[in-house]
Amino acid sequence: MHCPFCSADDTKVIDSRLVAEGGQVRRRRECLSCKERFTTYEMAELVMPRVIKSDDTREPFDEDKLRSGLLRALEKRPVGIEEIEAAISHIQHDLRATGEREVTSRMIGEQVMGQLRELDEVAYVRFASVYRSFQDLSEFRAELDRLEKNLPENGLKKNGRLKKNDPKKNYLKKDKG
Repeated sequence: MHCPFCSADDTKVIDSRLVAEGGQVRRRRECLSCKERFTTYEMAELVMPRVIKSDDTREPFDEDKLRSGLLRALEKRPVGIEEIEAAISHIQHDLRATGEREVTSRMIGEQVMGQLRELDEVAYVRFASVYRSFQDLSEFRAELDRLEKNLPENGLKKNGRLKKNDPKKNYLKKDKG
């Protein structure tokens, strides 16, 4: 490692620690020539698989596209940016974990829907309605019914955002009239 102060080649590591939940190594280094100290960070460079679009064209994975899709679905919803970034990281991790060089855009869409379902039910239905190209209200209602059917018995999601019987959040209830 070259010293950023004097450009000497010879530096020694004084301290190493894991940071970013074990995803990076932080190293304190000292230049053997000028005795200045500096910090470096190391992380594995993992290549994201290429995306096979529905028309069979291929393109590089685009994190910005993923983020904008999530943000559009979550617009004006009570979900923090930390949760969104965690969802993006989770999706990327899952895609890398496939070990494939290419993944379908459909697989990415399903991953996004899974994360949105955990984050916010309204955002999930928003995304699903566009992603699955709902043609009429009956398809929309069928997705709401599927979502409601898969709620835990006590009606609470693990993040506590939805209570099945909460009158303030009746957007999952079917209109009987």
